[in-house]
Amino acid sequence: MPAPVLIRDADWAVVWDAPARRHAYARGMDVLLDGGRVAAIARHDPDAPVPPGAEVVDGRRLLVMPGLVNIHTHPTTEPSARGVREDHGVPEQQMSGLFERLQAFRLDQAGQAAAMRLAYAELMSAGVTSVVDLSPPFPDWLGIMRDSGLRVWAGPGYAAAHWGMSAPQTVTWMWNRENARTQFDAAKRVMKEADADPSGRLHGIVFPAQIDTVEEDMLRESIAFAGETGRPFTTHIAQAVVEVREMIRRHGITPIQWAASIGLLTPRSILGHAIFVDEHSSIGWHTATDIGLVAEHGATVAHCPSPFARYGEHLKHFGKYRARGVNMGFGTDCAPHNLIEEMRLAIILARNAVRDVAAADTGSVFHAATAGGAAALGRPDLGRLEKGAAADVVLVDLAHPLMSPPRDPLRALVFHAADRAVKRVMVGGETVFADGGPTRLDVAEAAGILAESQAKMLRDARGRDYRGRSGDEISPLSLPMH
Repeated sequence: MPAPVLIRDADWAVVWDAPARRHAYARGMDVLLDGGRVAAIARHDPDAPVPPGAEVVDGRRLLVMPGLVNIHTHPTTEPSARGVREDHGVPEQQMSGLFERLQAFRLDQAGQAAAMRLAYAELMSAGVTSVVDLSPPFPDWLGIMRDSGLRVWAGPGYAAAHWGMSAPQTVTWMWNRENARTQFDAAKRVMKEADADPSGRLHGIVFPAQIDTVEEDMLRESIAFAGETGRPFTTHIAQAVVEVREMIRRHGITPIQWAASIGLLTPRSILGHAIFVDEHSSIGWHTATDIGLVAEHGATVAHCPSPFARYGEHLKHFGKYRARGVNMGFGTDCAPHNLIEEMRLAIILARNAVRDVAAADTGSVFHAATAGGAAALGRPDLGRLEKGAAADVVLVDLAHPLMSPPRDPLRALVFHAADRAVKRVMVGGETVFADGGPTRLDVAEAAGILAESQAKMLRDARGRDYRGRSGDEISPLSLPMH
């Protein structure tokens, strides 16, 4: 157990107002972290004794806030898409490049481990203390989670189908039902191992990969298993126009409506993206019930604005979902894994969707990135700064030029400074990020390994791509070579 930490006279603090069930600002606060919890939080008292052995942190010119909760990431693969994904899209698939990339690109295990280390360091740098990692398991996976010091929900994915393409306008579902059972059984073992980890910071989350690649019986079994074991549940749903049209072809109703009909929408369900609902302009279905169904069943939407905004789409919109009663959380679906920048983008996209500055604001997105994500994971002790909560705390440097003047420090953080002002990150009172880098996670060689693995991935794409192209042909450089 780490030594106690006393943050004295914090200039600003984001504290939890329990009666109002929301965050609030406080000035001049003393915050004591002890035993992995917030042991005390009170107005600064210069005469108060310092607990024996405690580290004293001068809180003047600091913002103290709860750690961010990231409920949707793919850190073992997405860093390999740097320089590949940003401008890539397929016009015949409503500009999404998802299906083409996943068919053509495969990252080796060395690259996955390196990508994961870099992504976890990046997550911490932007104030994340809890993360849902949705990845194909590999031997080093849980070990890197443990090394990081973060709270991690391990989501070993499983599916009965994978996507294939034979032409730009065509996606096919290649089924292997026996392999799905093997994957599901393996996922159960990995989740059990995570839950038993001596660190107490690893957990399992039930993750049938996509609503369109897992069959009904296994989806029903998955949500039942989540309930029996007390784990959260997540899947990708309404993430692509191609997927929505396929599910309507199969069932005559939207993916959200079908999920509700088979019992997948529950308070423990996290819906990855849920962008293309029935009333979305790119779907134009004849109903307008999807958002209401999500709210009615108490499910959470994991909102990840960046990947969709890159090809001209977005959830329409954050404020509407919240107004209709949907619990919202945030994720970083792709690199960069910067949750603060995702919050900023969500505000901007929501306002542009309806030309209304009130569509989303700093307070509402911060709530989603903290308390909203914590609620989705069934952990009311996370994402808030109050006595008894987990000592998952972020210290933000108010002296950073991009935080000045700190009239409203959260606005300064979200709209201006982002990760550049994050000074220190603690999980359970233990410092996991400080002085610009992780304290426990070795990233010294990760960048070089990832670069080599990405180069191999791009070369090998020729054998998987439906047109026989290399990665450089699928996603050319942004400028021609001179």
